Amino acid sequence: MEERYDDLNEFYLDNSGDLVFTKTHREYADNITEASFIIKYAQADTLTSYKIKLDKLLLDDIQVKVDNFNNRYVFTSLFYKQKRSNIEGLYFLVWDKATQKNVLENQIEFSDELKHEARGEGNWKSAFNDFFIRNIIIKKDGGFIIGSESYYTTSRYNNWNRWDYLNRSPFLSPSDYYYYNSGYYGSYWSRSLWNSNSNTQNVRHHAENIVIFSIDKNGKPEWNNVISKEQFDDESDNLISYQLMNTGGQLHFLFNVNEKRVLLLNDFSVDGEGKINRNPTLKNLDRGYEFIARYGKQVSAKQMLVPCFYRNYICFAKIDFN
Repeated sequence: MEERYDDLNEFYLDNSGDLVFTKTHREYADNITEASFIIKYAQADTLTSYKIKLDKLLLDDIQVKVDNFNNRYVFTSLFYKQKRSNIEGLYFLVWDKATQKNVLENQIEFSDELKHEARGEGNWKSAFNDFFIRNIIIKKDGGFIIGSESYYTTSRYNNWNRWDYLNRSPFLSPSDYYYYNSGYYGSYWSRSLWNSNSNTQNVRHHAENIVIFSIDKNGKPEWNNVISKEQFDDESDNLISYQLMNTGGQLHFLFNVNEKRVLLLNDFSVDGEGKINRNPTLKNLDRGYEFIARYGKQVSAKQMLVPCFYRNYICFAKIDFN
């Protein structure tokens, strides 16, 4: 490890007992220039490293997903064409454990039409500069779906800069919760659920549009779609962003929407063809409860637990999907 320049990503354990994680090298919080993934096989007492060939590709940050059904690992990242330029597309690599070879690798450039749809407010050419990969959902046939979300902060003192949040300890920069715990956000945070740190005062947290990509088993893009939303909070970012519920036939995106000064938990679902439906408001939502949606955890095929604020208490809600 080269201090200040090398980083290890999260550690993932597959159903065979093998441990996998990525190692990346970047200089001065810039784009990734070297990358590899490392496996600790269950029956081995050494680490095995496999290099990811980047060529001239500049990656943002590499996310990992274990595909236990197909015995594979999926690595994906947003990419740039030039240093500190606009994000141009999505890169992914699928590695097969049985053959120990890459079975899929591709880079998909975002169309101008998609950038216009995803941008919200602002310059469409830089539409994806605020986006972070949030989810990788595996399909049985070897394809996968990627969920991403726009997240940024604003303040009267400093402009938001993507590179300020990359390659830092989460204890020093708690705002970047995506890259340090993509499976269960927030457990590494230095601030509590109750209060934000003093250094976050006068900072507004924004979580906006969600863009979903579907990749087929051959590594080709099938469809993409955008869920439009606009969330912000001046206190902290606990009540913004979303959580995903996978019921098999549909993906449910749960997040708060401010309606008449009341936060209501909304459910947008996406089917296998990419069609988005806004479902009716969830039944039995008691008044006074504020759902911390992105801390929710799917606990079975049709059930999710979501923490809530109620006055000065934290409680939990059980959501059943029929």
